Amino acid sequence: MDKLKELYNKYYYISPLELADFAETNRRRNSYWCLMCLFIYIALSFKIWFQFPNVAIDRNLFFVFLCISAADVLCSHLLSRAVKNVSREKAWIIKNIPVYVVFVWGMSGSAYIFHCLQSPFFALMHFFGAVSIMFAVFHLVPPAFMIVFLAGAGALLSGIYRSFGYIGAESFSVVALLIAFLSLYKRYTEKLYLSLLKRQKKVFEARTFGNFTLLHENKAVKFSRSKTLELIAYLIVKNGSSVNTRELLCALYGDYADSARYGSSLRALISDARHIFSEMEIQNFFTAEYNSFRINPEAIKCDYYDFLSGDPAAQKLYAGQFMSQYSWAEDTAAFLSQKALSK
Repeated sequence: MDKLKELYNKYYYISPLELADFAETNRRRNSYWCLMCLFIYIALSFKIWFQFPNVAIDRNLFFVFLCISAADVLCSHLLSRAVKNVSREKAWIIKNIPVYVVFVWGMSGSAYIFHCLQSPFFALMHFFGAVSIMFAVFHLVPPAFMIVFLAGAGALLSGIYRSFGYIGAESFSVVALLIAFLSLYKRYTEKLYLSLLKRQKKVFEARTFGNFTLLHENKAVKFSRSKTLELIAYLIVKNGSSVNTRELLCALYGDYADSARYGSSLRALISDARHIFSEMEIQNFFTAEYNSFRINPEAIKCDYYDFLSGDPAAQKLYAGQFMSQYSWAEDTAAFLSQKALSK
């Protein structure tokens, strides 16, 4: 057992802090995916109920399946929204809970369809569809994925043997084991990717005490729009946490800024940042996806981050001013001043 644990740590273990950005990606994708699933379940029920009145499925049992499925994905969607602001240290564990709420029902629902609705083909489609989506859309948690997946496969195995015989059960078992090993391989590639990023030097330096300056190779980064620098400054203060469109609009244009008027301006800033970072061939710093924006704090050296980590040099350097050109930074400046006085 100790040998297996040692091998797992060597090839597959990644610290939760390193996986914080993956966790946020999982949370955001799950939030939208759940709404899509809710629509699919409802649309499928109407199609079977009205267009195929003689379909060979117990409608009462199917209605139970639909209700449980709808409740499950709705619960997962609400959980995804509730855990948005979890700290980076806890993000990988907590933000993945909504994802596995859906996945557990995906496996359980397949068994329900197989044994209660007596529909092997639909059950297998549901089973492999849920697994495929987990692979394609989400970053996996290998131990949790294996437990849920193998439990779901085991629940189907006896029914597959009855319905398809020995060959069917053998083929299903081989595919299930292959998927389990592929989940480990996916984690292995993610570990290599994160290791590569860690070996890279920090591509930016941010000076936040006084006026904010962003440096690359000891030269100030110049954007086409002045507000783009403020956008990056705000995301740096967020220290890798995801920020939505509404929050950015309020920070950059005031509390009463509305997306109808300022949305195009924000999109222009995002495009400007992407263009500049692309010209620098920097891919691992700025992430802008639908209603979700963040930076990678691992790719930047920042006096603010050093201060928060307790670095004496950074704490001595702070003289009461923080990103002085931005009014929204005043609260952070007050926090830093209070923290400096308590030392």
